Amino acid sequence: MRARPHPAVAGSPTHQHRTRPSITRRGLLGSAAGAALLAACAPPEPPASVRTTRALPADRSATDRVVRFANWTQYLDQDERTRRFPTLDAFVRATGIRATYVEEIDDNDLYVNKIAPQVRAGQDIGRDLVVLSDWMVNRVIAQDLVQPLELIRMPHAGNVLPALMDAPFDPGRQHSLPWQSGLTGIGYDASKVRPLEAVADLWRPDLKGKVVALSEWRDTLGLIMRAQGVDPAKAFGHDQVTAAVEVVDRQLSSGQIRRVKGNSYVEDLKSGNALAGMVWSGDIATLRAETGNEHWTFVVPDSGGMLWSDNAIIPATSPHRRNAQRLLDWYYQPEIAAQVAAWVSYICPVAGAQKAMEKVDPELVADPLIFPTADFLATQTSVFRALDPQEEADYAAMWTKVVGQ
Repeated sequence: MRARPHPAVAGSPTHQHRTRPSITRRGLLGSAAGAALLAACAPPEPPASVRTTRALPADRSATDRVVRFANWTQYLDQDERTRRFPTLDAFVRATGIRATYVEEIDDNDLYVNKIAPQVRAGQDIGRDLVVLSDWMVNRVIAQDLVQPLELIRMPHAGNVLPALMDAPFDPGRQHSLPWQSGLTGIGYDASKVRPLEAVADLWRPDLKGKVVALSEWRDTLGLIMRAQGVDPAKAFGHDQVTAAVEVVDRQLSSGQIRRVKGNSYVEDLKSGNALAGMVWSGDIATLRAETGNEHWTFVVPDSGGMLWSDNAIIPATSPHRRNAQRLLDWYYQPEIAAQVAAWVSYICPVAGAQKAMEKVDPELVADPLIFPTADFLATQTSVFRALDPQEEADYAAMWTKVVGQ
């Protein structure tokens, strides 16, 4: 999102992220280079349940050369001095399309609850590209709030990593492409905490009151379910979720878990109020960079971790569909994707970016938190399966009852 003596081998369950100079992560990364066009295969027919039925607005991309992009914070390479976004500026120079970029998303529910009424009413929300998490993309596709992608017009879209191609909520990636992906696992300060290898290690007496958990229940419960022998990517039911929720309830009631939080959990780790927790991989990289503490360590538990993506979608009422597709396709060029990955330190979803990273930052080529092996992703991680509306409501209610949100 920095220099350890030797990076961990990709595929290892323990990944101790490096601390590289900030100029590598946030500095000006140079002009964007072109990439060879890769022919995209004809996409399969999407399931009938997610086919778009909404009448799409007339596309004005050819005459109104603008694209409006909404994202989460610190999710695009940025020049620390000028506050500009080098790869986005390069897109503008290369295409002549004006791009506006806003970091206005910090909660999936809050953001979608704000824009959904306008989209349903057929109103332009002033955004042509929006980044949302897996489960929310599942919801907005099902609710017909997004436009299908014209993959035939996106020659680089075929570069999506195979592990991320057939998402359970969007088979064949008809409506979304991963912006960044990441792992959910265990993070801890190795200078103050004995090594942690399993979810159960978080419940050791020496960590009482010093553990944080994520308010994104698919991540927290997903890790616990894996530790209980349940694969969240496959069939499971109410009893399996209940068993995982009971663990959280017990550890909260006993005071073992200090707090269940969203993005702000990192502040407890920074302050020392917490020393370990269930965390997102890229946040540990950022923590090392911002605190100068190279002992912050990310571990995929021995039972496995969770794999997730934040995905770019085009709102159903965007009048600049093809400009948005062109911008998203731009970021699927390996050379461009590598520049973003060097800054954000999450899993790069673009095949070929690891080779391109040799020119951006050779020290990151073997970084397993940016470029995990296909075998590691297949055997050590799960993508939480898509839930039907009733399941989502039931499990969310169970979670809310326990954590009080």
